[in-house]
Amino acid sequence: MNRKFEIDIPAVLLFFALSIFGWLTIYAVSSNSGEISLFEMNSNHGKQFIWLGISTVVGIVILSLDSRFLESIVSYVAYGLALLLLISVLFIGKEVNGAKSWLIIAGIQIQPAEFAKVATAMALARYMSQLNFSLKNQAHALTAFAIVALPGLIVVLQNDTGSALVFASFLIVFFREGLNPVIPVFLLAIGAVAIATLWVGSPWYVSIAILALGILSFILTFNKRQIVGSAALHIVVIAFFIGLSFSTDALVKKLAPHQQNRIMVLFNPDIDKQGAGYNVRQSKIAIGSGGMWGKGYLEGNYTKGDFVPKQVTDFIFCTIGEERGWVGSTFLLALFFLFFWRIRFLAENSKTRYARIYGYSVLSILFFHVLVNIGMAIGLIPVIGIPLPFFSYGGSSLLAFTILLAVLLNLHAYRSNVLGKKY
Repeated sequence: MNRKFEIDIPAVLLFFALSIFGWLTIYAVSSNSGEISLFEMNSNHGKQFIWLGISTVVGIVILSLDSRFLESIVSYVAYGLALLLLISVLFIGKEVNGAKSWLIIAGIQIQPAEFAKVATAMALARYMSQLNFSLKNQAHALTAFAIVALPGLIVVLQNDTGSALVFASFLIVFFREGLNPVIPVFLLAIGAVAIATLWVGSPWYVSIAILALGILSFILTFNKRQIVGSAALHIVVIAFFIGLSFSTDALVKKLAPHQQNRIMVLFNPDIDKQGAGYNVRQSKIAIGSGGMWGKGYLEGNYTKGDFVPKQVTDFIFCTIGEERGWVGSTFLLALFFLFFWRIRFLAENSKTRYARIYGYSVLSILFFHVLVNIGMAIGLIPVIGIPLPFFSYGGSSLLAFTILLAVLLNLHAYRSNVLGKKY
């Protein structure tokens, strides 16, 4: 029986729009004034063009596969291989910028952590889509969390904190699939208290605010029948967050020196202008110099002068800000927003739970990357070194993001062949 195949054109067009936009931005960085050919294969933009071609071919191959094969066979096999690659990096990996997260295979340098995100998304979708799975079941929930946490912890051992944090984005998937909202709210509150303590500089002021909010919450939720239990719960929660506030400084000091500097620079950019704060400071200057309309393509002075370190990777957004200004930057954000909206549309219109969970995994990973990369380029988030999808130079990331999307497009393309209604 012939299976009906329906490719989602809007998602494909957005993928190529972002990829080509990214390739041209890399060209702006690596060619300075445009004196190098657009198709100079030995340059960064030339290599990125080759990887775009490879990624497109791999994407087409994935689209040709049977969606049932991807779900039932590839999901767990890919996850197992990803774990093996991550572990092998610890022993035979190449260290780059302090992180031992690269493998040299057939002369090609790859970063297994990028592909581990795809494999984790597939394995998580496979496990959570099984019959009778429920996040309310403690064993099911712990297993699902372990699927995400295991590769994340191995990446931490590689000293690649940025890539490891991406695995936290899967909380969005858990929330969509029925996780108690108290859990993500509690985690956000932990982050808020830690940030507030570092921002204010004194745990005493934060503790007073926590105590006041706790008392207000107790008053607003007052119930005579549950007064003892409510009081005990509020006391425990208040004590926990006050303890967290006083221990934040100690926890930060347990990080590596360069990680400490990146966090402290976020709250006081002037404490290390020539060290940890230099990249972000130069990035913000470059973005600000673009004004409303930008200086024009290939006309960025900061881009030409190589004032921003890692501009072709971690800080490529500042090139867009300088050359295309506020308007161009907003246009890019609009493209990403449309892309995210389309991915969510594909996920919500899936007929299988596997496709829906995988779709939200794709959305979570890409959203986290965009949020953090642009956030650190404008000084709102500490520099943790993760790429801007389809823009930052790097074959591993481009191929991994392409595979991530291609699997989703495959699942959607064959959705008409799934019997019954979506669930």
